[in-house]
Amino acid sequence: METESSLVNIGPSEFIEGFNLMDARLETGIKMRFAIGGKGPALMLVHGHPHTHIIWRKVAPLLAQKYTVVLPDLRGYGDTDKPESTPDHRPYSKKEMAKDLISLMKLLNRPTFAFVGHDRGARVGHRLALDYPESVTKAVFVDIAPTATMYALTNKEFATKYFWWFFLIQPEPFPEKLIGFDPDYFLHHHIDGQIKIKGCVEDKAFYEYLRCYKDPRTIHAICEDYRAAATIDLDDDKEDADKKIQCPLHLLWGARGTVGKLYDVVGTWKEKTVTVSGEALDCGHSPEEECPSVFLKKVLAFLD
Repeated sequence: METESSLVNIGPSEFIEGFNLMDARLETGIKMRFAIGGKGPALMLVHGHPHTHIIWRKVAPLLAQKYTVVLPDLRGYGDTDKPESTPDHRPYSKKEMAKDLISLMKLLNRPTFAFVGHDRGARVGHRLALDYPESVTKAVFVDIAPTATMYALTNKEFATKYFWWFFLIQPEPFPEKLIGFDPDYFLHHHIDGQIKIKGCVEDKAFYEYLRCYKDPRTIHAICEDYRAAATIDLDDDKEDADKKIQCPLHLLWGARGTVGKLYDVVGTWKEKTVTVSGEALDCGHSPEEECPSVFLKKVLAFLD
């Protein structure tokens, strides 16, 4: 059901210098929190799990010197709405999340834009590039192989290191109750296990992630995101198996992380895109936090 779109200025971001926080009421019906700053061509950066838009805090101000940078919280995450789900998990499918992002950029009068997505954000970016090829000019996906590929090649090492892919998809309310018992512990365990450069997540940033993660609605929405990835997203990908990403795609991944160790990352994307390149960075799962200067250099070299 479509609703009237609107924008509300919340005020300066506490975490990202020079950026303003805003709420957008989208035509998809979602109220989306996002930060925006800079001037120039449009560039959208989208976080993954278990983060929010502040994961870009170390790189966004410098990108804003050349671009109008838009940093949304995905539906279900951060301070964006957490809609009711359905038995098929469609409201948390990457198709629906991509619709939110297109709706936001339409509201901002930015019909074309470059895209950088990390983790779940990159999975939304995959769907975004397939469904709206006229809108996405270039794309960077950070530390992922395609969802269907990762499930198809699951082995003991992957299932052990990425246990949440199999835990979060269990029927509700099993994972929701276990995480809700001690979200602080779960979040620490998750983030500490993913990053390889210690100290890159400051306490202030961690507790902002935790503020959002402690909300039972967020925990449920995150589980629905993963349930969708294991069901309806795979169906959508299968239906569109003959489609390829049309814009240039660049892949960045952590050489010390699970994706970099288990997969030929560029190889996994070759059949899914027209033009693909990529390189490993000396870090774990979150290069924008772990090695922001190198990450920024690589992103700018590709976008320019």
